[in-house]
Amino acid sequence: MIAFDEIQTVFLDMDGTILDKYYDDYFWEVYVPQKYSEKEGLSFKEAQKRLFSMYKAEKGKLNWTDIDFWSLRTGLDIFKLKKELAHSISPHPDAEEFLKVITSNGKKVYLLTNAHNKVVDLKLNKTGFNQYFNDIFTSFDLGYPKEKIEFWDRLKETIPFESESAIFIDDTEDILYTAKLSGIKLPILRATSSSQSLPKKSKIFFTIMSFRELIKF
Repeated sequence: MIAFDEIQTVFLDMDGTILDKYYDDYFWEVYVPQKYSEKEGLSFKEAQKRLFSMYKAEKGKLNWTDIDFWSLRTGLDIFKLKKELAHSISPHPDAEEFLKVITSNGKKVYLLTNAHNKVVDLKLNKTGFNQYFNDIFTSFDLGYPKEKIEFWDRLKETIPFESESAIFIDDTEDILYTAKLSGIKLPILRATSSSQSLPKKSKIFFTIMSFRELIKF
């Protein structure tokens, strides 16, 4: 158990951390290729191959999660497709209770995500989770993805917080490395990003399967 009385600020990722990443995995790996194959007259596998190559070229950049960019690249209305699958947006089963407990204990809670602002609004409206955050910061707000140290520099310029009394939970190790470099006291890996995938393992970061490993509720 972490001594939560010593923690003042909790930073949380969205996709894979408080929300089940299966929605996003299915959307980009299956649903978009289906629609792209229909539009381009390709087989599903050929559409996947072409799109996956496009995705790979933009990984770690703002374009990676920029739905307007992908609408231009694919000729598809990506946000319209996101809304078509909105019924599949689902939180992890332990997420809301965790949010309730930490907010009721007076912690400052911030959402930090690489997701596009329109997608953030869609997901938080669907789950009702926006009520739990003191503020929400996307990579588009700060001009850099979370993998870049500049994201954290901009964050420090935007809100006052003590790095030594802050924790950050994310499902991506590369992002946790950067958070640690920025001075975040305790970067934590969420092992179970998707209900349909195997848990991740880390030799570097404190890893949790459930938020119940951090605080009792």
